[in-house]
Amino acid sequence: MTPAGDRLAILFHHHFDMVWRTVRRLGVPPAAIDDATQEVFVIVSRKLDVIEPGKEKAFLYGVAMRVAADARRARNRRGQPAEIELDVLVDAGPNPEDLLDRKRAREHLDSVIAQLSEDVRDVFVLYELESLTMAEIAVALELAPGTVASRLRRAREQFENLIARLQTAGKRSRDG
Repeated sequence: MTPAGDRLAILFHHHFDMVWRTVRRLGVPPAAIDDATQEVFVIVSRKLDVIEPGKEKAFLYGVAMRVAADARRARNRRGQPAEIELDVLVDAGPNPEDLLDRKRAREHLDSVIAQLSEDVRDVFVLYELESLTMAEIAVALELAPGTVASRLRRAREQFENLIARLQTAGKRSRDG
């Protein structure tokens, strides 16, 4: 294998899960997540020579963010509603109730994240869910470090407010 092929294989092996989760969290319809993830790695394969060593994760996220935005725009142009995710359970892992609880929690999290304003959502997802550093986020999103910090603060405030509203609504439905 060529050095470029080796590097792509390493990137794919180490970062596939992060890219897949990222495009899902950024609004790619469930039926298109695998295609979007593949598109990210196709683009990365063409750009290997410009990816700086040590900044691969940030570069991958930047590409995933653009691919997800393109997928959302394409869906909106076609006027297609968001698809409902149907998980097929095959393994003998957790029991069905636990899986359902996890799925509902993930759906609630995805719903809350989708309600964050677009200018802060990417920073929140990268920092809180993908564990990128603020410096990596600044590189991936081409933002000043101070902008990343202020967007993360605003995202956390929005997130907390949305969670508080959900908890209030849940309490009302149980009491009423």
